[in-house]
Amino acid sequence: MQAAEACVEAGLTGTNLTVRMRAVLEILNKYGELTVPEIAARLEIQRQYVQIMCNETLASGFIEQRANPRHKRSPILALTDQGRALIEEIISKEMTLVEEIGEAFSKDDIATALEVILAVTESLKKQVGDRK
Repeated sequence: MQAAEACVEAGLTGTNLTVRMRAVLEILNKYGELTVPEIAARLEIQRQYVQIMCNETLASGFIEQRANPRHKRSPILALTDQGRALIEEIISKEMTLVEEIGEAFSKDDIATALEVILAVTESLKKQVGDRK
């Protein structure tokens, strides 16, 4: 996971984004306007940590706050045009890299790897849940 994060971080050079900010942009790009608790649920991390991530991203001008008619104290966050263009460019570059890496593997290899990763992830989530 650290190697993947380092690769993502290297791909952000010159964008004024951190890996944390990139995660917020990706979630908003994929799911549309969300509140901090909704982003936290998508990322499966604590809301307080996501609030820090969102505050950094808001300060950058890549996302904006909008009033939330359902909850006055939990604003809706949305990508700005600049944020949308940036995350789409970043994801496009990352997908090109993933495709290049993927050329070395068969479809069966990739399917098996995905199956193993999902099983390990689910087991780890259960371990953490059992300790709460």
